[in-house]
Amino acid sequence: MRLSRYFLPVLKETPSEAQIASHRLMLRAGMVKQASAGIYSWLPLGFKVLRKLENIVHEEQMRAGHIPMLMPTIQSADLWRESGRYDDYGEEMLRIRDRHDRDMLYGPTNEELITDIFRAHVGSYKDLPLTLYHIQWKFRDEIRPRFGVMRGREFYMKDGYNFDLTKEDALHAYNRHLVSYLRTYERMGLQAIPMRADGGPIGGDYTHEFLVLAETGESEVFYDSEITDLRFGEREIDYDSVEQCQAVLEEFTSRYARTDETHDEAIFNEVPEARRRSARGIEVGQIFYFGTKYSEPLGATVQGPDGKPVPVHMGSHGIGVSRLVGAIIEASHDENGIIWPEGVTPFHAGIVNLKQGDAEADAACEALYASLTALGLEPLYDDRDERAGGKFATMDLIGLPWRITVGPRGLKNGVVELTSRKTGESEEMPPEKAIEKIAEIYAPHHRSVAVEPMQQRSFHTWL
Repeated sequence: MRLSRYFLPVLKETPSEAQIASHRLMLRAGMVKQASAGIYSWLPLGFKVLRKLENIVHEEQMRAGHIPMLMPTIQSADLWRESGRYDDYGEEMLRIRDRHDRDMLYGPTNEELITDIFRAHVGSYKDLPLTLYHIQWKFRDEIRPRFGVMRGREFYMKDGYNFDLTKEDALHAYNRHLVSYLRTYERMGLQAIPMRADGGPIGGDYTHEFLVLAETGESEVFYDSEITDLRFGEREIDYDSVEQCQAVLEEFTSRYARTDETHDEAIFNEVPEARRRSARGIEVGQIFYFGTKYSEPLGATVQGPDGKPVPVHMGSHGIGVSRLVGAIIEASHDENGIIWPEGVTPFHAGIVNLKQGDAEADAACEALYASLTALGLEPLYDDRDERAGGKFATMDLIGLPWRITVGPRGLKNGVVELTSRKTGESEEMPPEKAIEKIAEIYAPHHRSVAVEPMQQRSFHTWL
């Protein structure tokens, strides 16, 4: 993408309503614009990041054997009355009526709707296990929306639901989700710690929240510092293996880690004092097992092996996709702007032309742009007729991991400058080496990347 043709309405001044770093930087970087309290329009840069996160979530859900679908945002109140939650949910639920005076609601979650779909189409234990999920907009009428997309009223969420014949099968589904979530967050450059949590209005005795440690987190958390040394990494897991999934659960939940709602001071004091930590955390996901809480009142049964009807065991599992954008920025920024992890960056590299209109500089930038694009990468080429300082400030603000700076002086020596946004370190190298290095960096994140000799040779032709 050429910046001269892109819609990137960056702000020089910090908006007065922005209280935390992610809100401030998302507004300044032209990622979102507030439409009303707690509701945002996602502008092109923010939308690209949102889609990148959504794609990672889809890939890891399908890797775990979960099946994508899509449910509506507006639901009938009748289902919620049937489950008993319509009056219990509280004022966060936006209740509306249609033109025929029927009670409707803007869905804050989908347990009732998915259970209705299940009971209409699944009748035998032979159709189990089954996990369905979707990624859809939700609405919760927060009394005081704040912190931008971190605590908005409208939000984009992945919610999945498992249906199993027995409690043991459902707990395996719970463990399977925990494994898939660990993979998901690490691919996004985050360490999200599973912590024992409270079931809230969804319910359930088994539940863990995934929290990213950050000073601006809404939850107080208590944990054993050893848990911050754990990484899932590139290990391969057989999601059908009860033993392997259980082993991962035990590895990541055996050390003390709880939110303030479930904190137990006596148990916490058993942790060696040197490892006891308290901090703030941002919730980015939660998994639940709640047994037959919804299947029994809603009549979601299957014919068991003995021919008798059996209520299915269920769980629900959510990831706050839009909230993750803010959480990543909270965890990865500096005074100059955002620092995107390579797995979720909106553009893979920025190209800065120090002297727009100079024949050699223009040709070199065009060659870099074409070469990176041919490799399946997305560069952002700042081809505006602006001062170098303004171009650097924009690149720092929007946080692309790598910047290639091209100028007449360097080109006389046959080099461009490659700069890491994270470390600030710069290195001069021939243009084809910069292309090769960026391609190698993104190879783990980008399957189609491969540097071929012809690609390197063609650069000199363009230059």
